[in-house]
Amino acid sequence: MTGPSGPATVDVVIAVHSPARPIDRAVRSVLGGNPRHTRLVVVCHDVDPDRIAGVVDPEHRDRVTWLEHRDGLRSASGPFNAGMAAAQGDFVSIMGSDDTLQPGSVDAWLDLARRTRAETVVTRLVLGEAERRVPTPPTRPWLRGPAQVVSDRLSYRSAPLGLVSTAARVRLGLSLAEGMPVGGDVGYATRLWCETRVVVQRTGPGYVIGEDAADRVTYEPRPIEVELAFVADLLQQSWFTAYPQATRTAVVTKLLRIHVFGAVTNRPDPAWWTLVERTALVEVMLRLHAAAPDHADPLSRADHALIEAILDPQTPAEEMIALAERRRRHGTPPTLVPRDVRQIGHREAPPRFMAASWWARR
Repeated sequence: MTGPSGPATVDVVIAVHSPARPIDRAVRSVLGGNPRHTRLVVVCHDVDPDRIAGVVDPEHRDRVTWLEHRDGLRSASGPFNAGMAAAQGDFVSIMGSDDTLQPGSVDAWLDLARRTRAETVVTRLVLGEAERRVPTPPTRPWLRGPAQVVSDRLSYRSAPLGLVSTAARVRLGLSLAEGMPVGGDVGYATRLWCETRVVVQRTGPGYVIGEDAADRVTYEPRPIEVELAFVADLLQQSWFTAYPQATRTAVVTKLLRIHVFGAVTNRPDPAWWTLVERTALVEVMLRLHAAAPDHADPLSRADHALIEAILDPQTPAEEMIALAERRRRHGTPPTLVPRDVRQIGHREAPPRFMAASWWARR
């Protein structure tokens, strides 16, 4: 099943694996709310395209380029790569089937890219129908031009949502890591933040993350070895090891804060944490330390208490889980002060990081 062809300024690529997903809503937000300068590619992952097309409004159905991708893997990286490989426009934008674009968002991104000569536009993110602002990345409040990976904490945006220059993607040979159920886009995004000209959208229409996805693959708890496999993959890449120390440290700090700490927070049942899982988490921590020994220096006393519990598998799981919750009580003394008070002014230390996150919510 095919659709319209020909060059377009932006190819929006949606990957979908089931007609039960709100794919019609996603398609409508692109072709109804962002009809100018866009070509929509829907990649049907291990499902017949006719089944997906059947739930899309006939008004939009024939304006979609339909692709079929079969790999038998519970990972969106394969279909996204297939869709990006088929892209013909100056930019490509990937999108989840549960998500939507606000009206006029593509035009806003293009205008920002043209004004700043950016190769990558990091979109404004909002969550659900309430459209609550997602405060990532927590950039410098005064940022107006191109962003810097360290100064603007770009690595805290894990997903490459927004615009990516086709020329830059080809120049760097970029693709998502396939076969990983989680994190296949982190290495891809990291190279964009570090090796392209990046601009962050601060205002205007953006990308809406759907909250009605009960079976998103990234929400399912998995063994730590599987959940965090992308961490080891990223840290061993030659391009990563060639980055300056400050860049490596910034990325590793984010991996710890978001992915490792998040793995504990998202598994609140002590019985889940067998010795095998605790040991696997220790191995991840050791990899982070080897890649950037100073990555935890600016973190809070509460963060370091959790680090110590993670590194000691004999610490009761209940205690480790409680410490993970305690570090999230932002504003309490243990979360406000870095363990090493000399780090109080560091951009990753609690005062500056919390202030930037607060500003990013505005």
